[in-house]
Amino acid sequence: MRPAHMSSYPLSLNLAGKRVVVIGAGTVASRRVPTLIEAGARVVVIAPSVTETIHQLAEQGLIELQMRSFAAADTSGAWLVHALTNQAEVNEAAAAEADSAGIWCVRADQALLSEAWTPASTSVDDITVAVTAGGDPRRAAAIRDSIADQLRDGSLPVRRIRPSDGHVVLIGGGPGDPDLITVRGRRALAMADVVVFDRLGPISLLEGLADDVELIEGGKSPGHQSLTQDEINEVIVARARQGKRVVRLKGGDPFVFGRGSEEVQACVAAGVTVEVIPGISSVVAAPAAAGIPVTHRGLANGYAVITGHQLTLEEVTPLAQLPLTLVVLMGVATLPVLVNGLLVAGKTATTPVAIIERASTPTQRVTVGSLETIVDIAAEVGVRNPAVIVVGDVVAVPTMLIAEQSLHQVSG
Repeated sequence: MRPAHMSSYPLSLNLAGKRVVVIGAGTVASRRVPTLIEAGARVVVIAPSVTETIHQLAEQGLIELQMRSFAAADTSGAWLVHALTNQAEVNEAAAAEADSAGIWCVRADQALLSEAWTPASTSVDDITVAVTAGGDPRRAAAIRDSIADQLRDGSLPVRRIRPSDGHVVLIGGGPGDPDLITVRGRRALAMADVVVFDRLGPISLLEGLADDVELIEGGKSPGHQSLTQDEINEVIVARARQGKRVVRLKGGDPFVFGRGSEEVQACVAAGVTVEVIPGISSVVAAPAAAGIPVTHRGLANGYAVITGHQLTLEEVTPLAQLPLTLVVLMGVATLPVLVNGLLVAGKTATTPVAIIERASTPTQRVTVGSLETIVDIAAEVGVRNPAVIVVGDVVAVPTMLIAEQSLHQVSG
């Protein structure tokens, strides 16, 4: 008998083609026998009565079923034995016979009396998680489930061992809060060999990656540019050709003013496989984080999105004629041009305007005004990028309680 204080030695077994004898055919056997079959074992079940699951497996020819009580000779020739009855004396006899023949036996009723035992296990992709917890099955299952959840959502970064064919993944990281990246994006990031990132992406997630993951800053900001777009394209292609899994981590969504399509084109032209994982765009996420809907019944049945880079009066004029919410990304520098263009084109001076800075982050700030006042207010409080500008009656919708709970607001 194994003393309770003795440490265990974890081991995975190759059961393909091996004879495994299962004593008992109750609910525990119904759970374990299918996993033995999946492992390729030749399963023999011995029991005087069986569950419907065991009966069906026998009818399908997946197991050998002997409907009788256990006999001492039943363990002979087995490679592994499972004693799964609800009778301690039967399990003890089976374990003793197996032990005398040098065969491992798992007892379902007394883990501490077994020479072998089954851990709480599950599989996530090509990773098998198996946990033992001092003979406490509930504790082991809870730990197993926690690890499996982290593997599924990418919070536990584990890179796969895979062929050396390189690959590029463009990930939209969302508006700023690292919790707003998609589960699929988080998992892909956890598998990266190289990450080319923008400063507006959820860069705090990079801290959890392995030390040997190559991190390359590729983002652009006013007055600073780490790499040109052509250089970014060259880097992701070159690293992929080296057989590495390359993640291009962006803020928002890769295809909303993110130049993601250019990076995809560069990969395709170079013969590099590429995948795009969408992200939550700040077009809708920033207003939502401030409690502002971009559409609202009776006020706006749609919205238009533009970039504020090099905004001209000709571009603004037609937007003023549309009964839509206007969302402007990267428009702080051209805010006076935007406001003047909308007023000249006929928008009323009292039209509400909101500017959401650093949306969804702990330092988010919402500045509210009108077309008549917003330029002066923004200058007074020192509005800075990254920011999203929202123009339209939806700004006045009384949903600002979301923002008032935790965010700093400026009104004018």
